[in-house]
Amino acid sequence: MTQVFITKTSSFLPNEVVSSADMEKYLGYINDKPSKSKAIVLRSNGIEQRYYALTEDGQPTHTNAEMVSQAIRNLFLNEPENLSKVDLITCGTTTPDQLLPSHAIMVHGLLPETGQIEVTSNAGSCCSGMHSLKFAFLSVKSGEKENAVCAGSERISSIIQADTFQEEGKHLEAIEANPYVAFEKDFLRWMLSDGAGAFLLQNKPAAEGVSLRIDWLELASFANLNDTCMYMGAEKQSDGSLLSYQNMPQQDLLNKSILSIKQDVKLLSAQIVKQGFGLLSGILEKHHIDINDIDHFLPHMSSYFFKDKIYNILEENGIKIPYEKWYTNLKEKGNIGAGSIYIMLDGLIQSGKLKKGEKVLLAVPESARFSYAFCLLTVC
Repeated sequence: MTQVFITKTSSFLPNEVVSSADMEKYLGYINDKPSKSKAIVLRSNGIEQRYYALTEDGQPTHTNAEMVSQAIRNLFLNEPENLSKVDLITCGTTTPDQLLPSHAIMVHGLLPETGQIEVTSNAGSCCSGMHSLKFAFLSVKSGEKENAVCAGSERISSIIQADTFQEEGKHLEAIEANPYVAFEKDFLRWMLSDGAGAFLLQNKPAAEGVSLRIDWLELASFANLNDTCMYMGAEKQSDGSLLSYQNMPQQDLLNKSILSIKQDVKLLSAQIVKQGFGLLSGILEKHHIDINDIDHFLPHMSSYFFKDKIYNILEENGIKIPYEKWYTNLKEKGNIGAGSIYIMLDGLIQSGKLKKGEKVLLAVPESARFSYAFCLLTVC
């Protein structure tokens, strides 16, 4: 089968950078009161700035599809005519702009220069961007496509604005309960942000600049062993099952902020690191990779809280990777879910650190119900 190369990478981050001090200017105050958990969460996650597809007064500036289409256009800034030669577009996100049509179809609709090509959407959380990469990778590797564009993105800001929680806040006040939304909802308001990244995959390296050969890409789910951890459009029941928004009275959707995104923080802390990163040693052995041959390690982290935990679990499994080999831009770019690994790899390439022959290991954990993706690249 043919070899596959990432020949171009790009990012699109909307508007101006938003500092931690200014977050509630964009997202709003629930019940006109500052968040109780904001300072605690930010101190733990270490994110100092991020981007929102919002104006300072909370008005939307971009849809998710618009951000992805711009990231794809950025792949072809120097050769815009080559956009018409794309054979496949595949996109992953947690936060499509609507239930139907699919996310990737809406992206394709914003790229009229492309022809009647194959388009696929991948749903889920952080790993949806890696599923998009794998579909593109296999399509080119099989010889069915000469090239493909894959993307990962999020537009989470609309879901974590104060308006999403106002009705619940009023409802809680009415029954003299704590008027603040539950921690599993408020927690994620200070963790997530907007943006998009894209890769161009081809069956030969680029004539100029850095190309990355995709050596392998492995994904695994632990959903059969775990309850749901992060969810949206549902309510978690006492037995761990999810009650879908489709089976709820409409008033409950507002009174309980069902369409917000939530996370079981205790389950996250207990499982996210040990399961997936424990799996990595077997994957490396399968592909006959010595951990000492890895030159750059790109772990997608939702928070710097997990940095030492990842390091320790790798060391326990005999695959210690020194911190000097790690690359992350979480502090400056924020946690963009399915888009983070795209924006991280683009940042590493732009840094000028890569040298021919080096090995780059990508690692993407997903907490929705615990899925993991790992990918090995070789610099060409």
